[in-house]
Amino acid sequence: MSEPTQAGPAAAQPPAPASFTDPASASTAEPLIAELAALGPFFAALTHPDDAPPREPWRSMGELAHDPAVLGERIAAVRGFLAAGGGQRPDAVEERVAASVAHLGLVARLVSPALAVAVLGGAAPTGVSLARLRWQPTLGGPWPLSLPHSAVTVGADADADADPERLADALARHVLDGPVRELADAVAPWRVSPHILWGNTASALNGAATMLAAARPASAARVRAVTALLLDRPPLAGTSTTAAPPGRAFRRRSCCLIYRAAPDRAGALCGDCALDRPE
Repeated sequence: MSEPTQAGPAAAQPPAPASFTDPASASTAEPLIAELAALGPFFAALTHPDDAPPREPWRSMGELAHDPAVLGERIAAVRGFLAAGGGQRPDAVEERVAASVAHLGLVARLVSPALAVAVLGGAAPTGVSLARLRWQPTLGGPWPLSLPHSAVTVGADADADADPERLADALARHVLDGPVRELADAVAPWRVSPHILWGNTASALNGAATMLAAARPASAARVRAVTALLLDRPPLAGTSTTAAPPGRAFRRRSCCLIYRAAPDRAGALCGDCALDRPE
């Protein structure tokens, strides 16, 4: 559900600079941040004061949406990474393939912690536009992510037993129609269709749900319920053939195109790919 090779030593999260932490507002976020870290590198995140400007090595994710050169750098880096994996020159990999794979890696890191915050914290994160998110554009593992404190602060309206419909509504409104849509709109000019981009998002969401349900069995039913609701409504409606209830496999209705990055465009297909035809 992400860029290839995102499962190695580089997946570890580096410590945050001391100046990036605001003890006064961080204390209420700490329990949830610890929960995210325990779930693994796709969920792990640091936090920063809501209005703090990014400091090296952190960058604003808003650059990806507002500066095509920054997104182009990321796509070029992924293109080179994919090409090297197959012993090829970067220009052997189609740019739109690299753009789709880069998008999948980015969106997986957005939806994974958002889903976990909603299910485990009882309220979906809000105020999470790309401009308010911080990242470090590393390759080879889930890249470091920092969220504004308010996104992970458990407020008075949080409810550990919140109705899945309410959580799905909030996630769709604040996350899918927020930073996730910003990212899809930014990648589209690289000739990646909305069908593929939202299919990437559905795949990332299902992957996050699968990992979260396995790591927190007591919350598995709520994870599946929220995920099914999200996959059944815009902007994800129609992107998959099933919301992956117990006993049935999730399958997207598009392809992330990563198989085309291999020599002769003959790479392996992802397990949820529309092009894969299980016997």
